[in-house]
Amino acid sequence: MFHYISGKLAYAAPGICVVDAGGVGFKLTISQNTYDALPPRLTTQTPPEVKLFTYMAVREDGIELYGFISETELSSFKMLISVSGVGPKAAMSILSLLSPEKFALAVCTEDRKAISKASGIGPKTAARIILELKDKLLKQTDIANAEPGISDGQISAMPSKGKLSEAQDALMVLGYTRAEAISVLKNIDTSAMELEDIIKSALKLLMK
Repeated sequence: MFHYISGKLAYAAPGICVVDAGGVGFKLTISQNTYDALPPRLTTQTPPEVKLFTYMAVREDGIELYGFISETELSSFKMLISVSGVGPKAAMSILSLLSPEKFALAVCTEDRKAISKASGIGPKTAARIILELKDKLLKQTDIANAEPGISDGQISAMPSKGKLSEAQDALMVLGYTRAEAISVLKNIDTSAMELEDIIKSALKLLMK
């Protein structure tokens, strides 16, 4: 029904905010990440303008509106609630602990420990999230479709399966281009490294 709501930030607290849009105050449930990203409210000045992407959950006992600082966070939320046994509350708990990028990294590296640190999320639920979402996330960065500027030789140099390929996919899920992922991975000796360590090393080089 609503894709986003834009208006004045009338109220904000951890887990909730109210956006005044055209004289109507919309109460939204938000993650900690969204709360941290909201502009500061100064009582002596006009409330700041905000734009939050939304998801409306309709239940037997009522309707609840969820707000997200970015479409990426909204997309992560929708993916999470598509997992069997994961509802909006659990999804918001995860997104309060992990940014969309860190969540994608945890799924792609099968880091159940990172996901299960969220309130109300146990190891079994974390494992189910990884099982149901890993392929979906990796399909978003299918290396079968070559990116302009990358030669066939560069693509074929990456194994179709294995740690390097998974590391490349994970970096692309985090927003890096295929060319950047291939280039940085070629500079890392990955022979004795675990997947998570490969990705961490690549991120350190990419952020220099």
